Amino acid sequence: MSNRFNNARPSTHRFVLATYLVATTVPYACGWSTAAADEIALNPPPSPAYQWTGCYIGLNLGGGVSAGNFGTTVDPGTYLAPGDAATVSANGGGGANGYGVLAGGQVGCNLQSGILVYGMEGDLDYFRSKPQFNNSTNINTLANGNTFSIFESLTTNFLATARSRIGITAGRNLAYVTGGAAFTSVSYAESYVDANIPAGTGTSTAVKSLTGWTAGGGWEYALADHWTVRAEYLLVNFPTTNANGVITGVGGTNTLHSSAGLVIQLVRAGMSVKF
Repeated sequence: MSNRFNNARPSTHRFVLATYLVATTVPYACGWSTAAADEIALNPPPSPAYQWTGCYIGLNLGGGVSAGNFGTTVDPGTYLAPGDAATVSANGGGGANGYGVLAGGQVGCNLQSGILVYGMEGDLDYFRSKPQFNNSTNINTLANGNTFSIFESLTTNFLATARSRIGITAGRNLAYVTGGAAFTSVSYAESYVDANIPAGTGTSTAVKSLTGWTAGGGWEYALADHWTVRAEYLLVNFPTTNANGVITGVGGTNTLHSSAGLVIQLVRAGMSVKF
């Protein structure tokens, strides 16, 4: 009688054949795996390109120079004769620079499409500058030989911008141009005094919020996936600030018109965290 369990056992020659196949196949398989591992180690797959898409917030620090273009016009009146009024007008203006430190922060968002990066950014910086103009009293004289002096100043306390950006990226580097609107507030003052006895004096002042334009460019580098550093230059132009006052002396008055234009150039460095 046949035992089905005995029939289920493999024969000796089948066992020997299986042993041979395993012995000859495993070394080749192991050799292929080792070669593949060596190939990956020597030629690792390229790391994914840095992506600039996302929003960020950061801090910046730099410096700027404000150029003030000052002007004066004195109307004919009852104190200064027409010739003296014209002399004061002709010598009551000029250019002056004021320097200041910028410190503040920026926030914005970028969208990358191929090698192009588009973005919007806003920033707010403390920036106190005070260009001042003072005419030379040694050469500016009235018709009677007495000298006169004019002093003008334009003070800023902050600078803010809202700008678009467009740049070209090469890996972790981004070179960009930028432009948009700029905002500040200014305090303007002009004073007049002459050497007549008694002296004639006059003042004009104004405090205004200004909206202008800005344009510039910069370079940004991604230190890590969420950290970038940058260097940036901006040119900022604001409209003229005007003020009216009165020069008063013995015998009458003259209306005093004052003006000051403002152009700012700044360079700053910054760091941002991207999220």
